[in-house]
Formats: sequence, C-alpha cells, structure tokens
Amino acid sequence: MPGTGNKGAVTRSTLRQQLADALRDEVLAGRLQPGQEFTVKEIAEQYGVSATPVREALVDLSAQGLLDAVQHRGFRVHEYSVADFRGMVEARSMIAEGVFRRLAEGAMKDPDRPYALAALAGVRRRGEEAQRAAVAGDLNILIGYDLRFWRELSALFGNPYLVDFLHRLRVQSWVCTVQYLRRVTDLRGHLWAGHTELVDALARRDPDMAQAIVAAYNEHSLALIDRLAAG
Repeated sequence: MPGTGNKGAVTRSTLRQQLADALRDEVLAGRLQPGQEFTVKEIAEQYGVSATPVREALVDLSAQGLLDAVQHRGFRVHEYSVADFRGMVEARSMIAEGVFRRLAEGAMKDPDRPYALAALAGVRRRGEEAQRAAVAGDLNILIGYDLRFWRELSALFGNPYLVDFLHRLRVQSWVCTVQYLRRVTDLRGHLWAGHTELVDALARRDPDMAQAIVAAYNEHSLALIDRLAAG
C-alpha cells in the first residue's frame, strides 16, 4: 500500500516529540532541577523505550536551550540566571509591542468577522483558565494554560516563525523562574492573572493598553524573581 514504508519513521518522530514534551514538563515541574545531569540510558530505562528517540528528544531540548550536552557524560538541565530572565523579558516585550499593534490594526480591526471573534474567544478561554490557576496559586496548571494562551494569541499574528520563537522564549522564561517560584509555599496573590484583561484590550483595538498591561506584568515578575533569588 502507498505510504506504508514511512510508518516506522512517523512513529519514531511522534515518540521523539512525546519524549521531548514529557522531559520539558519534568523540568517545568521541578522534578529535573537546574544543573542535574542524566544519561540517554537512564531516560530510556525510565520511559521504557529505545535510546534512539530519547537521544533525538534530548538533542531537540538542547537546541531549545533547556538542556546542555555534557561531553562523554550525557546531558544537564540548563541553569538560567536572573540576568537571563531579564534578557528574556526584554526580548518578549520588544516583540509583543509589535504584535499587539499589528493585531489591533489587522486581525482585530473588524471585530464582526467570524474568524476574528472565534479566534479571540478561544484565546480568552485559555486566559480564563490561566487566570483561575494564577489566583489559586496552582503553578503547574498555570504554566500549561499560560503557554497555550500566549501561543494561540501570537498565532493570530499569522506568522508561524514568530509563534515558534515566542513559544520557545516563554518556555525558557518558565524554566528560569520555576526554580524560584517553587520556593514559595503558597503562591496565591503572587502570580500574574491579567490574561483576560489583555485580551479585552486587544478586542477594543487598544495596543497601548495591552502594552501597559504587559509592562506591569513584566515589572511584577522581575521584582518577584529578584526578591526570591535574593533569598
């Protein structure tokens, strides 16, 4: 039958992505700590799979900046600093400003368009879930919905390269900050919960307000991480 010759490659590619996602979640959950080392064999045994897709997944995560390859020893979870986080926030801010203005001038310019309404409503639903998790102080749930929220919001811009870049940057930002946030026993009142406020500003085609909301979010995040890092 046509196409059956690629079945093995597709299966391995899917497993590779599943492993990369699972290991990324291990890092975000704090079960793999910054600086922690491990080998391909250890991960393969942990997940009960062969070494090849594990190695490929680890290489992918290294390319995304989450792991470091250690010669003759395996891999290490990358250690980000507060200075790294400041650089990430600056990069996010510069890109977000342009995205917000383009969204206000383009995709959201005609709010009666069914596509624009449906897309924005979907983003808002992700924002509502992220907001509830933030208010409750549930970091694990927040990270998942926050990543989906920003990915879907940036997708409205219509540039897949920008979407992938921003998603990678947000993952790196979370990897950098969870090591500090998990030191707090009760995170209620500490986490940003302005997702729906941001969507509403964009729906009103108000990029200045959207930028102000994100600027306040960044200021809050930087102050919190600075405080936690100082002990």
